[in-house]
Amino acid sequence: MTRIAHDPSGEPNPLRALTLAGLRRRTSMKWRTYPDDVLPLWVAEMDVPLAEPVVRAVTDALALGDTGYPAGTAYAQALAAFAEKRWGWDGLAVERTAIVPDVMLGVVEMVKLVSGPGDPVIVNPPVYPPFFQFLTHLDRRVTEAPLGVDGRLDLDVLEETFRASVAGGGRAAYLLCSPHNPTGTVHTAAELSAVAALADRYGVRVVADEIHAPLVLPGADFVPYLSVPGGERGLSLMSASKAWNLAGLKAALAVAGPEAAADLARMPEEVGHGPSHVGVIAHTAALRDGIPWLDALLAGLDDNRRLLADLLAARLPAIAHRPAEATYLTWLDCRALGLGDDPAAAFLHRGRVALNSGLRFGTGGAGHVRLNLATSPEIVEEAVRRMAAALD
Repeated sequence: MTRIAHDPSGEPNPLRALTLAGLRRRTSMKWRTYPDDVLPLWVAEMDVPLAEPVVRAVTDALALGDTGYPAGTAYAQALAAFAEKRWGWDGLAVERTAIVPDVMLGVVEMVKLVSGPGDPVIVNPPVYPPFFQFLTHLDRRVTEAPLGVDGRLDLDVLEETFRASVAGGGRAAYLLCSPHNPTGTVHTAAELSAVAALADRYGVRVVADEIHAPLVLPGADFVPYLSVPGGERGLSLMSASKAWNLAGLKAALAVAGPEAAADLARMPEEVGHGPSHVGVIAHTAALRDGIPWLDALLAGLDDNRRLLADLLAARLPAIAHRPAEATYLTWLDCRALGLGDDPAAAFLHRGRVALNSGLRFGTGGAGHVRLNLATSPEIVEEAVRRMAAALD
């Protein structure tokens, strides 16, 4: 019998709980997009069983037939309590929240509130590909302010982009990814305060995607954008979906700073009809009762982070990467391997391991791949073995 490692919370490491054979029985995107001989380490799904409090809450709801429409503020109350306990932030006011179907649809609704068709929305590539897709579909003009060579926000570039975006008196919004996907960068309080000061100076409205906020690893601290000086005019989207693997149970929260409450109040009522009531129940249970499970997950992810660094140093030393400070995603610079702009294609076709192509992440993505670490150590090892074999 395989021993399941435990972390100090007393919970077993959920990344060691499932076998590859069991995972291949799943019918979600991660496990159905590629043939069975491909090892999938791409889309943001985790190879874990659900936290027991979530399973219990959903099972109880189904037993009651409690599958109607969402109501109440239990989700927001659970998030506010989590934010105070986890991040020391007591400024998440339940009355300044609204339930939305998921984070990206919430982003769309928040961007609608603070900008109009044709207005620029600034992003920091390389960045989560749906930012480009959703904003373009919304008839907004995506404007890039690339990250610095250190993978962090380049405040000089950001200021110049803000200045150009509002030249002539136009409106602009800034879609901040915090923590950043795909680099796993955790923005500091100083960086976020500087962002808020620039946004105020140029009249740019900030919408923060903070979906990965609970997934900060040892050595870094998450700072909510709305908590920094000047963040009062901001809007944030948060969810339990990434940290507790609940993407299929749709629910997220839009949170407004004190000076953005009137904006959030203008969101159409029908937007709140989109979330799943069962999803709200699951997310609430995760935030309220799933913290020991989350702590065990974070310990396991930290182990995998170190394991990957060791494996790459031994098997693929030409790959450059900075261990992520947050998320369960890792951004790998493969340009020295000679695989061209899309090394993910070579790893898939020659090594039968599926990673995200960096090309879809915008400027700075060529020659890179994104790897999902939320799996067992054995699968991480097999993935690196296959990647190395793809070079033979």
